[in-house]
Amino acid sequence: MRMLAMGAALLLGAPALAADPMHGGQTFHYAEVEGDYARVGGTDLLNWEGQGWIGTDMDKFWVKTEGELSDGALERAEVQFLYGHTLWQFFDLQAGVRVDAEPDRRGYLALGVQGLAPYLLDTQAHVFLGEKGDVHLRFRQLFNLLITNRLIVSPLVETDFYLTDAPERGVGAGFSRIETGVQTRYEIRRKFAPYLAAVYDRKLGETARIAQANGEDVGGWSLRAGLRLWF
Repeated sequence: MRMLAMGAALLLGAPALAADPMHGGQTFHYAEVEGDYARVGGTDLLNWEGQGWIGTDMDKFWVKTEGELSDGALERAEVQFLYGHTLWQFFDLQAGVRVDAEPDRRGYLALGVQGLAPYLLDTQAHVFLGEKGDVHLRFRQLFNLLITNRLIVSPLVETDFYLTDAPERGVGAGFSRIETGVQTRYEIRRKFAPYLAAVYDRKLGETARIAQANGEDVGGWSLRAGLRLWF
């Protein structure tokens, strides 16, 4: 819990979202959320992911969340509270805390960057330091390819790499998970877009071996149908 307290102090100590005369002093906000459904191996899976921020061009307060329900039971869920400051054009440095509800209750300190890399690659890279000493990295990148003004194809890759074992979570050191695939959405309105996604989500390495030893599914391909909203 000491780490959570330190993280809270970090957020409280972050510069206030005050007017910046160099950038007009305006406060903006943005939020997006996705939710989808898949039927895999006789199991109903519901996934959600969302993020939003409020602030100025230079300083923002971020909230992020993602998780999964399996046959109505919560398999994983997390929320992040981050302060972001623009370091260079199109990229923010982010710091704060992450709290997991499942697979177990645990807090993390979080530090990373988020923004647009060359070729308009939406990029996120973060390191998480757990209150029980586990350390892992997460990298995520996607690209929006406009087929028409409303039809958009988005390739995606996300992976987790653990620097330490977390046996109580069934996670071994090394690459623990990869999620990759392609989402195709149609923007009926800019803020309302149903989509289909072919996704490969699988545990890797020692984490996969632990799951197999426990008789658990390590994952694979799924076809998801969902809805994307932003406001």
